[in-house]
Amino acid sequence: MGMVETAPEWTVERWRDLPADGNRYELVEGQLLVTPSPALPHQLATFELARLIADYVDRFRIGLTVIAPADVEYDDRTVVEPDIFVAPLLEGRRPRSYADLGGLLLVVEVISPSSARADRITKRRLYQRQRVPEYWIVDLDARLVERWRPDDDRPELLTDRIEWQPAAELSPLSVSLPDYFRKVLQE
Repeated sequence: MGMVETAPEWTVERWRDLPADGNRYELVEGQLLVTPSPALPHQLATFELARLIADYVDRFRIGLTVIAPADVEYDDRTVVEPDIFVAPLLEGRRPRSYADLGGLLLVVEVISPSSARADRITKRRLYQRQRVPEYWIVDLDARLVERWRPDDDRPELLTDRIEWQPAAELSPLSVSLPDYFRKVLQE
């Protein structure tokens, strides 16, 4: 009878030794997620939405908008690389390193065929457990945004407009989704 070999547990320390080969490597509770480099429409969608979010975040001095590649490390078995995230200011200042990031205010993933399952299930559950107030999944093919909040069992499916209001005293960021998708997809 042969022995079954099991792969060693993935840790952030072991993850750091992975090659810089163009793939995106992330860990969620010791599970390694590997996706290829994003395609051009994915990057255009990420850039356009990040620009809108960053303008809003800067105008209201809410925090820092970051786009991938940028690592968010939760523990020694979990490190992810969201397409876009907003980290709060620390004592009125921008975080100086990834290690200084506090609880994220917003996370956005633009799904690709290779990332859809991980973004919609594995990473969504992680962000809900981490109590990220809003997690957006941008689906270019369906031309919609799924909005998830920590206690949601189902997403809010948005096709007309998405609004983000990180504090009650602020006016919301409002994005026309038809305009956004038309611009990104050059329609």
